[in-house]
Amino acid sequence: MQPDTRGAIQAAMRAVFPSVEARLARFYQMQEYHLGWRDEHLALTESDPGKLIRPHLVLLACQAAGGDPAQALPLAAGIQLLHDFTLIHDDIEDDSATRRGRPTLWSLWGLAQGINAGDGMFVLAHLAIHGLTATGVPPERVLAILHRFDEVILQICEGQFLDLSFEGDLSIDPEAYLMMIARKTAILIAGACELGAMVAGASPTTVAALHDFGRSVGLAFQIEDDILGIWGAPALTGKPPAADLVRKKVSLPVVYALAHSPHRDELARIYRGETMDDAAVAQALAMLDGVDARAFCAAQARDHHAAAFAALAQIEPAAGTPAEIAHAHLRALAEGLIGRQA
Repeated sequence: MQPDTRGAIQAAMRAVFPSVEARLARFYQMQEYHLGWRDEHLALTESDPGKLIRPHLVLLACQAAGGDPAQALPLAAGIQLLHDFTLIHDDIEDDSATRRGRPTLWSLWGLAQGINAGDGMFVLAHLAIHGLTATGVPPERVLAILHRFDEVILQICEGQFLDLSFEGDLSIDPEAYLMMIARKTAILIAGACELGAMVAGASPTTVAALHDFGRSVGLAFQIEDDILGIWGAPALTGKPPAADLVRKKVSLPVVYALAHSPHRDELARIYRGETMDDAAVAQALAMLDGVDARAFCAAQARDHHAAAFAALAQIEPAAGTPAEIAHAHLRALAEGLIGRQA
């Protein structure tokens, strides 16, 4: 992503924050801390805002569908604010103390303020999208975008419900796991692409194709992440060896092994144990290798990559146009996920 694109996205996000009296300032400053704009003392700073993949997809999808990406900046801001809202609440629900190398919002200012700050960011995400009218998007189209935006949010909440429901449940199968990540992770990537095309006023066929592209990219991304969480090289991932096993995370490789290993009961016993020492990690890895869990996951990721390319191929922009350039960027983004190492 070009630095000017990142800057434009963050500028559109900043523009949504209101000017308020001093006694309310802290409410928004806590949110700005989460976004990387302030430090733990709420002084202005520049920290890691994340990859900003989702808002960048909004702009690329809009352009690939024949629109002007500058018109879609309010939507890009809303998508990123929505994503960050989910992270604030996710950190609370997962009891996470750190995010992007810094203390989480709730761990600094408490559970109640964490929930309230997340709720505020949820509203700011909607207000950002209302800004599409100022960029010339017709009001009826903005209303349709907001309607679809809320449908996406509801599916994210469904995915989080499933994820929380699965905690401690070692009987879930790969189909149930994939259903969960389709909602929790893939739907927002699908929504970013789909809604970007809607800003452009694209046909229903193009909107659907970009939705399908984003959904498949999102599924592939999460599955690749699950592979790296167990077999990724620490020097590249920045995480300890077999980090997800140490954390006893029930990711797709583990779900697959629990469904297919003749040693399922032993793997379940290890996961239910008090600690996961080196011997237990080695034993669990052997059980995953025994059923080729890594190969299964890699094949799943490849299938979703192929589906993403097939969906994107349904869109044929004219040669030499900005739409063709954006189309190529979308394909390159999907290609970059295949077999990634970090």
